[in-house]
This record gives sequence, structure tokens and C-alpha cells, in this order.
Amino acid sequence: MTGKPLRSACWFDTDDLRGFGHRSRLMQMGYGVEDWNGRPVVAIINTWSDINPCHAHFRQRVEDVKRGVLQAGGFPLELPAISLSENFVKPTTMLYRNLLAMETEELLRSHPVDGAVLMGGCDKTTPGLILGAISADLPAIFLPAGPMLRGNLRGEVLGSGSDAWKYWDDRRAGKIDAQEWQAVEAGIARSYGHCMTMGTASTMTAIAEAMGLTLSGASSVPAADSGHIRMATETGRRIVAMVGEDLRPSLVLSLASFKNAIAVAMAMGCSTNAIIHLIAMARRAGQDIGLSDFEAASRTIPVLANIRPSGERYLMEDFYYAGGLPGLMSRLTSRLSLDALTIEGRTLGAAIEGAPIWNDDVIRPLDRPVSTEPALAVLYGNIAPLGCVMKPSAAEQRLLNHTGPALVFDSYAQMKAEIDDPDLAVTADTILVMRGAGPQGGPGMPEWGMLPIPKKLLEQGVRDMLRVSDARMSGTSYGACILHVSPEAHIGGPLALVRSGDPIRVDVAGRSISLGIDEAELARRRAALRLPEPRFERGYGWMFSRHIGQAHEGCDFDFLQTSFGAPVGEPDIL
Repeated sequence: MTGKPLRSACWFDTDDLRGFGHRSRLMQMGYGVEDWNGRPVVAIINTWSDINPCHAHFRQRVEDVKRGVLQAGGFPLELPAISLSENFVKPTTMLYRNLLAMETEELLRSHPVDGAVLMGGCDKTTPGLILGAISADLPAIFLPAGPMLRGNLRGEVLGSGSDAWKYWDDRRAGKIDAQEWQAVEAGIARSYGHCMTMGTASTMTAIAEAMGLTLSGASSVPAADSGHIRMATETGRRIVAMVGEDLRPSLVLSLASFKNAIAVAMAMGCSTNAIIHLIAMARRAGQDIGLSDFEAASRTIPVLANIRPSGERYLMEDFYYAGGLPGLMSRLTSRLSLDALTIEGRTLGAAIEGAPIWNDDVIRPLDRPVSTEPALAVLYGNIAPLGCVMKPSAAEQRLLNHTGPALVFDSYAQMKAEIDDPDLAVTADTILVMRGAGPQGGPGMPEWGMLPIPKKLLEQGVRDMLRVSDARMSGTSYGACILHVSPEAHIGGPLALVRSGDPIRVDVAGRSISLGIDEAELARRRAALRLPEPRFERGYGWMFSRHIGQAHEGCDFDFLQTSFGAPVGEPDIL
């Protein structure tokens, strides 16, 4: 224990009219002095909602967390936050990640709380909650929602997202009928919890653990497993101890923490979205992480987690049974900073020491990786002078060194309307280009980057082709998709200058992407370019458009970054 006075005491322990008001209103809700007097007040930031299937169990899990807080002598208070259901929020949850971050920060700052449990898992909730907690800098621990159970179709294992894309292509190609498609719908998501492939949700919860912000092993526990209930209760107990130790994010998160997270992400065969979220979180913590850090790690750390879509067959449930994230990290000890601190009050090395691995095919050794291609690659060139990203481990080998003519779509709506036209001027060598889907153009950089294979090519048996966009892509997706082109076309980035028929050269080994048009012609096109009209004239969208960063910067709001100004002080309690 630090002996530091409880922050909540400023609300509850003062012998004045304001203290009277705070105490009397707690008593109005049925609490007694014994509930709060001298006890750490723990905020439980719950992102449950009726329309978020990833968090459907959080209505009960919050009670499990409360049980742990009470067991450890704390006073739990649930504070609901925006839910950000990846499945239903339009145009994209990424538009609102920073809104959740702002809400989390202000909930913690404005309320009489001493520490926080952050309940998330659906794609943007993990980074949103952590971003806010970093800025608030109160003791905080993250509770991962956990992956759902394996899907099933007539005895065949289904993976969320990945098999949706696969069977949709089969349906468009005429290989399955509406009845079988409905069977896929009914079997692909069999329990609460987030995607059980190595999508953005599983990637980000693993990153949270690798950064030291969860209990050891917490990110791997399936949502429907009884172990998840026990983990939730232990999380509640641990946050009370963290308040006593004054163990805040600023004491846990170092440059080594973020580099550990990058290393683990690569070994997991992570979602490309990890880049954006990790850069944003690092910069909130005052650490200079950028695309070059991901590129350096991609060249030395192979994919060890045999989990789809980069892996061959397994899902997160299998990963948990095989040893989970502690097991995988135990195979990366030579690539990790083992002295990095965790919220358990011990080092990462101590947390993973002796972690067993029960299946060498699910969690591969370093000398037998899942793929010889890296999980991520960062490409540069005259199309993407500030960088773009690709997932080579999930692409066909023939497309990693390829030149082809561009077929350009100026919006997702145009692409959707034209992609199945039997007269579309496209071959298997064509490079599909879609623009206007970046942070401002989307708006919010939607997951539109996995452009569908044109129907005429599907009927010929083509299942992968090069696709380039300033959009993002679902982590459950696969294929030769080049994403996050920066700067985006909407603000005049070079992607706006590409025309159908232009040759594009992609060399993943050389980390390059180039448009085969001379500079004089590009200059003429640039001079004739007319930028779109502003998309928003009021409200949150107006603020978003004026303050959002580009993909290579983490898509954070400029005014929320650590470098923008002095830290915000405590509120006046008058």
C-alpha cells in the first residue's frame, strides 16, 4: 500500500455541504456509510448493450467483477459507456473509437473513483477504453470479453468473418444455394463473445495483455467458459490492490510495453488494424511508435499462432486449449523485453515463466512457423508516400510481386454497383483500386478494403487478386489487400490521381508500391484535381473531420494526444 489518500475521499469525507450532498445521494440509492467509508471506489466501465453480441454476457460479468471488488474491500460502481457494436454501427465503429476514448477519460475524471475496470472486446472498444484510461491515468485494468465458441456447419468448423467471405464468394459463384447460406448464418456465431478468428477483436485483446494491462492469460479465455467468470472476479479483486499500490497506466506502459505488443501481434498473425490502434495508444502514453517499428518487427518475428485467417485451420478456442497467450509469449522470450511491468505488479517475464504449450501445431515453435511471409508489411511509393499496409501471410504467393492495370472505383457504392457486371473490364491480373474511404473520406475509415472478387472472375475460379484502398479491412478477412494508403484520396493524396488502366507495381519483398506514370503527367492530374466538399457541417462529424489524424498517425484526434497540451488537472469539487 502507498498510503496515498483515496481520490474518492475528496467527494465523501469532507464535513461540508457538498460532502453532505454526495453522501446523502448515495444513501438515496440504498447504500450505507459502511459501503464506501474508507473503501476504494472502483468504476466498472461497461460497454454492454442489447445490440452488441460480442458483449452480450457483460450484463452478468459486471456482477462477477463487482463480487471480486467487494471481496477485496472495494466499493464497485458500474458506469455504462457507448457500446460500439462492430456488426451494426454505421458507417463504421472507427468513426466513434475516439468518442469512446473521450467518454472513458471524462467518466473517470469527473466521478468519485479511485480505479477502473475496463470491460471491452469488440473491435474498437479495447483501444477506445485504453486510450481514455491512459489519458485519465487512474489505476486501470482491462477485462477482455473473450472469443465466442467455434462455429459449426453440418460438422464442419466455421470461423467468424473468414468463412462468411468464403461462403459469400461461393454463393455469388453459384456453388451454394440460399438454404445452405442460411445454414451458415445460423451456425457461424454460436455463443456470445467476439470473433474467434484472429480478427481485430482477438488481436487487440492479446495486445492489451502483451502490454501488461490484463491478468496473465485473460485475453485467451473463451467468453462462454466458466474460467471467464472466475477471471472477471479476479480482475475485480486485483483492481482494489492496484489502487492501494497506485499502479497507474503511466507506470506500466513503457516503450518496451508497446514493442512487446508489436512482437506479439506479429507472432499472432494479427489484424492490420493493430497498427492504427497501437500507434494511437503509444502516442497517448508519450511513446514514439510508428510504421517503422512494425516493419522492423515483421522482418524478424514469424507467425506462430496457427489461427485463421493467416493460419490453416484453428480458432481462438483451440488457441486457449493449446496454452493461450502466455504459451505463445513463452516462445518469444528472446524477442521480448521481459522486465516490462504488468498490472499484476510483476514483470512480463515472471508472468509467462513456465507457461505450458499443449499443442505444437496450434502454437508453433520459432523454427516451424505458420508462414514464411510476415504478418504485416509496410509499403511505400508514389501512391503511398506516408505508407500503406498489407497482410502477406493471408495472400496468395503469386500476388506478392505483381504488376497489373488499375481498375478504379471512386467510392464503395460505385464498386458495389459495378463489381458483378459481366462486362466489367477486369482480369485476374487487374489491380482493383477503391478510394474515398479513409479517415475523412469514409468517413471514419470503414472496413471496406477487402473488395469482393468480381463475379466473372469467381466463376473462373479466381479467389484472390490485388486490391488497393485507403480503407481498413476486417481482421477476419484474407487476401492480397493493400490498405491504409496515406495520405488518403479525400484530402488530395496521390491515390486520387490514379486512373483505370494505369500500371501499378507491387513488390512486397522490396516493400514498395508504385504507379507507373511519369511525374509530369501526375503534376497535370494534380493541378486538375478538385477535392470533395466537406462532409459535415455540424455535430460530432464536424469535429471529427477537423481533428482526425491520418492512418499512419493512428487516427487519433490531435487535441487528445499527449503532445497537444498540459495534462488535465482534477476537477474542482465545490
